[in-house]
Order: sequence, then structure tokens, then C-alpha cells
Amino acid sequence: MRLVDAHCHLEPDEFPDVDAVLARAQEAGVVQAVVVGQFQGPGDWGHALEVARARPTQLVATLGIHPHVAALATPEDWAELERVCATPLVVAVGEAGLDYYYDRSPRAEQARVFGAQAALAKSLGKPLVVHVRDAHADCLSILSAERVGSGVIHCFTGDVAAARGYLDLGFHLSVSGVVTYKKTEALAEAVRFAPLERLMVETDSPYLAPVPHRGKKNEPAFVLETARRVAELKGLSLEALAEATTANAARLFGFSVG
Repeated sequence: MRLVDAHCHLEPDEFPDVDAVLARAQEAGVVQAVVVGQFQGPGDWGHALEVARARPTQLVATLGIHPHVAALATPEDWAELERVCATPLVVAVGEAGLDYYYDRSPRAEQARVFGAQAALAKSLGKPLVVHVRDAHADCLSILSAERVGSGVIHCFTGDVAAARGYLDLGFHLSVSGVVTYKKTEALAEAVRFAPLERLMVETDSPYLAPVPHRGKKNEPAFVLETARRVAELKGLSLEALAEATTANAARLFGFSVG
């Protein structure tokens, strides 16, 4: 059985021993993980690229500006994002998007920065990794306006209507440990609705650990529990679900799995 963690954060302050984390992931069947690089503040892009560069057989990297810090990016930061995203090391732009739950940046700035990253992904021919919370209508509007047809809605927690909107635009849906929680019936129905060839599974480590690990620091090995729940919802064996979601991630992000 082979699994891909389609979205994780492995910053050294959270995971001082990344190799131990990846060894546990390998034991759980994880053959690849997508490490999401995020803008931290002017001139600071975190450590995702160096973490991935040191482990090319296990990790691929993305880079983007999260909506929480959309208002902080300088022209120099934008130039750096464009430069680095054009290199082979970066397989996707993002995570980028809209977050109306926390509203840590003005919504107009969130929209501007999201739209610019959507345009960058399209110009580079790379997928867009999307963060969206309490903002599906505006997110769909921006993606439609920018005509971005390749990407993933990470940590998808929407209902069937939201799923249909993103699927119609050509996006994949990546499901996190939230699907294992109680009172997530709308999400469960959306997972049942979505075509298998457009689903992926993720941890969003170190956040959102799935049951039975809820309350602990999440890590890529725990994607197994999310895959188990998604398989149950789709009426598939765990092995079949793992193979399908692994193939989907490999195809979208352009890597191969042994």
C-alpha cells in the first residue's frame, strides 16, 4: 500500500527531527509528502524548500503567501516568489486563498494576493494549492475569473455544492483529518459525491490530527487514518483508496512513485 500526504508543514520548530517523522511515515505506507512552503513575513519564507531539497526522494515542495499574511508581502517578496516558483524545486504555487473566519488580513488584500498567485500558477503551468475558509463563493469567483484549471482545494471541508463548484473548475479536493471528526456529515456527503479520480488525502501537519490521534501533534504518518475514513465513505478497500489518491497526487504535482 502506498500513500501520499498531499499537504503538510514540516518546519523545524515544530519537527526538530524531520527524518524520524518521515521514518514513521514510511512505516505507515507514506511514499511521498507535499511540504507546503509559506511566507512568514517580509524576507522570510520559512524552511520548507530546504527541508524538501535535502530529501528529494520523499518530499516535494510548494511556495505561496497564505491569506493570513497577505497584507505583509513587499514587492521584493513578490519578486522572490515568482523567481522561486519558476524553478523545478517548486511543484505548485500556494497555499494561497481566502480566510474569512479569522480575517487576519483585509479581505480586499486577501483577494488581490490570491488572484495574483492564481495568475502566477497559470502562467507557470503549475497547480495552485488553495486555502479557503468561510469564503467559498468569493474563492470560486476568483478561480473562475483567473481561469485556473489545475490545482487542489486543501483541507476541503465544504458541502456538496462547494465540492461541485470546485470540481467543475477542474480542481481536486484534498481531505484532512477533519473527516474523522463528529458532526461532519456535510463533508462526508461531499466526499461520497466527489469522483475518486479527483480526491487526495492530507494531514496539514502539525494541525488537525485525525481520530484516534486527535489532540496530538499531527504528522504525515497519520494520513493513514484519514485514508481509512475516506475509503469507508467511498465503499472501497483502504488499499484501493490509497492507490487512487496516490496516483492523483502524483499526476497533479508531477512526481513519480516507485
